[in-house]
Amino acid sequence: MTVPQADGGVEPAERVTYLVIDGENLDATLGISVLGHRPAPDERPRWERVLAYASSVWGQPVKALFFLNATSGSLPMSFVQALLAMGLRPVPLSGPPGMKVVDVGIQRMLDAIAGVDADVLLGSHDGDFRPQVEALLGGGRRVALLGFREYVNSGYADLAADGLQILDLEHDARAFTKPLPRVRILDIESFDPTAFL
Repeated sequence: MTVPQADGGVEPAERVTYLVIDGENLDATLGISVLGHRPAPDERPRWERVLAYASSVWGQPVKALFFLNATSGSLPMSFVQALLAMGLRPVPLSGPPGMKVVDVGIQRMLDAIAGVDADVLLGSHDGDFRPQVEALLGGGRRVALLGFREYVNSGYADLAADGLQILDLEHDARAFTKPLPRVRILDIESFDPTAFL
């Protein structure tokens, strides 16, 4: 990607990270698998923290896209306005009954990103994106999944050898204001027994 200059030349544009958030998947995993109930507002991720973290992962600007299912014909306007205020761009999608519109939209977005020189941070656990994630790997592009490590689809495991990174929404991005009740494998080198007192 290049930027035209006043003298007629071109200057390379600054590389960006596309933060592609599967809002449905992250919310469902948090509610059903982690908390066991619908998350209260203070139990949800702080998206401004996620955005700041995304920028720090590879030290470059972020274009944040938050995919929402709007098939019902209505939008949670206060949430949409909050996303916009934080610098995340909502992508509300609708479609015919039975279509997983968010998944289809994200698959198309990842296919489109494959045609540009940019890195990708995908906020999801969903294995439906594996073909697109695999296609993004290589050629100097950095690709990572952001979610709860223990719930990331196992189909992504073999892509680590190709450079796929798995980043944790709670521990790496520090997206929550209080610890979540997760049961996960702890590395002995970072094990803190005082957390269990």
